[in-house]
Amino acid sequence: MRAVAIASPGGPEVLEEREVEDLPAPGDGEVLLRVAAAGVNRTDTVQRQGGYPLPPGASPYPGVECSGTILALGANVHPRWVVGDQVCALLPGGGYAEKVVVPAALLLPVPEEVSLTDAAGLPEVACTVWSTVFMTSHLSPGESFLIHGGSSGIGTFAIQMAKHLGIKVIVTAGSEEKLAACAGLGADVCINYKTEDFVARIKEETNGNGVDVILDNVGGPYLQRNLESLAVDGRLFIIGFMGGTVTELNLQAMLARRLTIQVAGLRSRSLANKAQIVSAVEKNVWPAVASGKVRPVVYKTLSLSEAAEAHKLMESSSHIGKILLIP
Repeated sequence: MRAVAIASPGGPEVLEEREVEDLPAPGDGEVLLRVAAAGVNRTDTVQRQGGYPLPPGASPYPGVECSGTILALGANVHPRWVVGDQVCALLPGGGYAEKVVVPAALLLPVPEEVSLTDAAGLPEVACTVWSTVFMTSHLSPGESFLIHGGSSGIGTFAIQMAKHLGIKVIVTAGSEEKLAACAGLGADVCINYKTEDFVARIKEETNGNGVDVILDNVGGPYLQRNLESLAVDGRLFIIGFMGGTVTELNLQAMLARRLTIQVAGLRSRSLANKAQIVSAVEKNVWPAVASGKVRPVVYKTLSLSEAAEAHKLMESSSHIGKILLIP
């Protein structure tokens, strides 16, 4: 089969489409998929650079989400799944390929109103946003929510899901084009972090109270300012460190306003934990997708042989929504 391999840790140019050994038959509780499309994620770029240790048993090929058709079933797979089903999946790895083996517990049906290709852009964002903001930070109707990087794949999904649930959404992004896209998805307040102080603007928009929950992918440089932007009992969830991992912090604000900082990734979680998240996403998120209230925002699709270009685009941060690869 064809797959994208990482020749050696480095820049996008180290990604090479190759003919590789075919996959073994799916094992106990696993299915074999013919990949229709694979989502491109920051996790993949970090793995390419050599900064992401693979989970035990994971494929060496990048790709943590895909859509496709079931080709074969291993033993003890739930009878809901049959050969020929169109699905999307959260993957331990291996999505940048023509075929992939995945635990059946990480499968989701392709929602009505979503194409098989576009469905590849749903699992990672849906599972990330639901597991962090909703399952852990307990963002609730009537609360307010700040999303940094509102035009990213995760941001575009989070805006729609939060608005569907009756939450006030504030976003930051770095260009007027990106802010307009966020507003088009329903964001109530759009802040250009390059020209505005987001802390001051949030205080202004919340009558000085701050927001209830923040989803942050910047990390260290934003930590103190994020805490200053939170309301009493506010929750900050950090899912990335694009700005760095080290900072100095005044803890007084946390004590005075009972603030919580939470940090987690998705890929390193256990299979059992991921399966719980996937199940919760199907129950709570999929109806909103099937009804058209929440939709995948796909910026560009490229062929598997253009994986290097896809990574350059991802790292340029010029995209709005998801980037997909088609085998």
